[in-house]
Amino acid sequence: MNNSDSRLRIDKWLWAARFYKTRQLAIKALNNSQITLNRAVLKPASMVQAGDVIKIKKGTHETEITILLISSQRGPAKIAQTLYAETQQSIEKRQKLREAMSQQPTIEVDRRKPDRRRLRDSRAFKRGE
Repeated sequence: MNNSDSRLRIDKWLWAARFYKTRQLAIKALNNSQITLNRAVLKPASMVQAGDVIKIKKGTHETEITILLISSQRGPAKIAQTLYAETQQSIEKRQKLREAMSQQPTIEVDRRKPDRRRLRDSRAFKRGE
């Protein structure tokens, strides 16, 4: 699984480590400045090596990882998890975010098909009756 090279393109590594489903999604994230190495924005062809610390932003989640191994082949998830280690700060931030999100009120939406009465009421509302 390990590549003999000590350096690899960041888009290939992100794909092999299963952070993104395709290399094109990894390239899009790199072009949108969602991935940084030592606070420097990376290009898809940027080279990474073992020991580099990368920050990956996906929505409200921000993950900081250290690259442990270089691999250009995508394998099972269990093996992909051995390619990196998440920093302790990142783990703590993720847990705090999870707790904060669990405290947020949830909105329940009724996804059932409307019955006759609800259809009649919504049409009357739209007409201004």
